[in-house]
Amino acid sequence: MKQSIGFAAGILIPSLLMAGGVSNTALAQTWPAKPIRIVIAQAPGSATDVISRVVANQLSASLGQPIVIDARPGAGGVLGTEVAARSAPDGYTLFMANNSTHGSNPAVYAKLPYDAVNDFAPISFVASVPYVLVVDPKLPVKNVQEFIALVKASPGKMNYASAGNGSTHHFCGELLKSMTGIDIQHIPYKGSGPGIAGLLGGEVSMMFSNVADIGSQIKAGKVRALAVTVPTRASLLPDVPTMPEAGLPDFEITSWFGLLVPAGTPGAIVGRLNAETVKVLNRTDVKTTLALQGLDVAPSSPEQFAAHIKSEIARFTKIARAAGIKAE
Repeated sequence: MKQSIGFAAGILIPSLLMAGGVSNTALAQTWPAKPIRIVIAQAPGSATDVISRVVANQLSASLGQPIVIDARPGAGGVLGTEVAARSAPDGYTLFMANNSTHGSNPAVYAKLPYDAVNDFAPISFVASVPYVLVVDPKLPVKNVQEFIALVKASPGKMNYASAGNGSTHHFCGELLKSMTGIDIQHIPYKGSGPGIAGLLGGEVSMMFSNVADIGSQIKAGKVRALAVTVPTRASLLPDVPTMPEAGLPDFEITSWFGLLVPAGTPGAIVGRLNAETVKVLNRTDVKTTLALQGLDVAPSSPEQFAAHIKSEIARFTKIARAAGIKAE
């Protein structure tokens, strides 16, 4: 496990705070005094990486220090999340959480090496992007109801791809099965990219994918989009109906991203990070850049983001128990 960048003052912070020698306000005034890192639990080139770099570039200019992306993929996001959780709470390690690290993972792993709620302090919600139900274009279906009818006509004969057992893609598939009563087999792949490749290669009939990940294949006609998993149409796919429009009003799952720091980070630093992050996310150029990736920017207070994380864990846990989803 890579250690945080060394900084003598950071080592002294906890003892000085306990002794009352340095106030949070004083720490915020001297912070940041060295480079900052944003840990991500996904691979370079992933949606988490892309959004982290956009935010990091702007925060770096605002804070006056370099910000590097420290990618720690592995174990379905567990590895990188643990690295962030165990880092020094000195404001020099941030974590770009998402719906896997702080939603589905706590719902499907019997034991995690981190506590998604208690080991982190929220900074701000950053953005979200819907999933989209896509099918092999050779299938004789043009909407969700036709797809459901086709599957019901041949129960157990069709299959769908996911990014792995316990992934959000898996949750989307199982939620569709529970809401419609269809019998379709789950084929877990080692990541979203391999799952998309499986669909393009005809190995599976359908999958749910992040709009940002599969938008180009939809526009090229390599897959057919049937519905997005949010109540309003996606900006990148304005002609694709929503799940409520497709007859499934309670189907809503999004891919989301938000910034956290290790628990125990001084409140003044958390407040400064929130203020600077909100300022960055409210910039027109940042919103435009992320919108081109299909991302809906939505900065928040730390309290609002904390409530969102708790609600997501509860929602994913309910789905996991009903469908018997467990991580391998």
